[in-house]
Order: sequence, then C-alpha cells, then structure tokens
Amino acid sequence: MKSLMIIGSIVGFLIGAGFSLAGGCPASTALWRASVAALIVALLVRWWSRVWLQGLRGAREERLHALTTPPVNSKPAVKL
Repeated sequence: MKSLMIIGSIVGFLIGAGFSLAGGCPASTALWRASVAALIVALLVRWWSRVWLQGLRGAREERLHALTTPPVNSKPAVKL
C-alpha cells in the first residue's frame, strides 16, 4: 500500500504543478498547490486501495466458502 501512496503522491504533485504552471502562477504558488494536490491524491489512493483490497479479500473468502461447502440440491430428483 505504501508504493501505491507514493505513486499517487507523485501523480498528484505532477498534476498540481502542471495545472498551476499552465495557469501562469509563480513557482512558489505552484509548489504549494502541487504539495496540496500530492497530499489529496495520496489520501484518495490510500482509501481506494483499502476498498479494493477488501473487495479482493471478500471475493477470496466467497470462493473458499464455495469450494468447501458441498452443493445443495434444492429440487429433489424425479424418480421413475
């Protein structure tokens, strides 16, 4: 998860700096905005990765439960 947060902060910093410099802001303002964008994107990536990992764990548990539980035949077989 740390690597995802680092990647998210780098992407956020680049996006924040790019938009600030494209808007014609001075370098000090662009650095401030890029730092805030890096923090926000890192927190969003952290939240998203937790949600994603919970989904993966839930799917794995469901699959393991399906493999260990024998199938239940809800309809009785027709006897001839």
